[in-house]
Amino acid sequence: MSQTTLDVRPKTLDRRSAFVHEDWAARTFRVNREAFRSEDVIERERRRIWDRMWLYLGHESEVPNAGDFKQRTLAGRPLIFARDSKDKVRAYLNACPHRGTILCRETEGNAKTYQCFYHAWTFANTGELVGIPDPAAYPPERGFAAEMGLRSVPRFENYRGFVFVSFAAAGESLLEHLGNAREYVDLMAEHSAQGLEVIPGTHLYSIRGNWKLAVENAMDGYHFSPTHVTFVEYLKTTGYVTSDEGGRAITLDNGHSVLVFSGHGGRVGMQWEPRFGDAERARVEENVRRLAARIGEERAKRVAGTSRILYLFPNLLLFDIEGLAARQLEPVQPGFTDVRAWELAPAGESAEARELRIRILGSFIGPGGLATPDDVEAYECVQRGVVATAGDPRPQVDWSDISRGMERESRGEPARNVDEAGIRGFWRHWDSLIAGPGA
Repeated sequence: MSQTTLDVRPKTLDRRSAFVHEDWAARTFRVNREAFRSEDVIERERRRIWDRMWLYLGHESEVPNAGDFKQRTLAGRPLIFARDSKDKVRAYLNACPHRGTILCRETEGNAKTYQCFYHAWTFANTGELVGIPDPAAYPPERGFAAEMGLRSVPRFENYRGFVFVSFAAAGESLLEHLGNAREYVDLMAEHSAQGLEVIPGTHLYSIRGNWKLAVENAMDGYHFSPTHVTFVEYLKTTGYVTSDEGGRAITLDNGHSVLVFSGHGGRVGMQWEPRFGDAERARVEENVRRLAARIGEERAKRVAGTSRILYLFPNLLLFDIEGLAARQLEPVQPGFTDVRAWELAPAGESAEARELRIRILGSFIGPGGLATPDDVEAYECVQRGVVATAGDPRPQVDWSDISRGMERESRGEPARNVDEAGIRGFWRHWDSLIAGPGA
């Protein structure tokens, strides 16, 4: 699929709802800040987004062995993410079918069976009920093994190792949901012929801010230089200067979007910076040669020659910049969001490359790095700030402006990664789901 095919122009149609005002004649796009504060909005989101759409659960490599499991909460629902004894990756509702008790209470582990501590009902990791105390208390014709097994999530799909679930029994397929964003998942997966794997360990942290602010921040190349000045100055001391030249903001299908960077520095195993050392320079050159031999020169240029941040609506951010990382958003309250993040790596890479990858993650994308704490502070400050304008009757006072780049787009120019085009794409899709009538 070509770059041109993926460069989807936003529909330049005006929009006026309770939450979004888009006016192309005036080149303005505004969002009502009530979207970040309202209990009613987050309840609508639960019904119309989190209970209906495809949500990222995790990567299959997190449960590499038969019997491995992780306990995870998604859209407020406790789940068991597991690989069963038949090597099938599964997702179960973490509630005993008997009386609803949380069944799996360990964060992670390996088990052939799960036993409820309350009444000792026992289930195989393939889902069947395999033991209950005093089975004679129930009529044999009831068929407990079939009737009372573990409850799987209604829908479960795996795309290139990335596992998604939906709590709706019907709806569009995962491929339909991903749309043309699949191309960017493919670019990330193609770093290695063996695919990607999650490096053991999970970053868990909470943000005193609305989940949509995390989306805005990730799709906002505009903030990089002023907000991350410490990181930019650090890079200068190593002999590298960042640049936004050639970067793009691309609005994709279904609320997805991607920022493409051509001048934002190195990425372990694919691009080089002086701070990586000479050994990594040679490794990058060899990796790029092998990549070109495997997938062709042009495709290799897209995989290795640019860095990307991909947002998949509603809860997944994939970072193919510096290192490879996945970040999952879990709304808790209008002003509170839980985040889980993992570092990914090409399967089978050398121990030296893996050590460097982990170190570089800590310098930038990780929660203790030189970027993520800045970002968290920024959207926590937004969350605190939008309280100041709540209910102000003056026109446009309680509205955030997301118009940067509309003038360029109106002239038919592609959006730059310092423009707010991807954020506008997100808000259009969100607004189409939330603002109108519906359950």
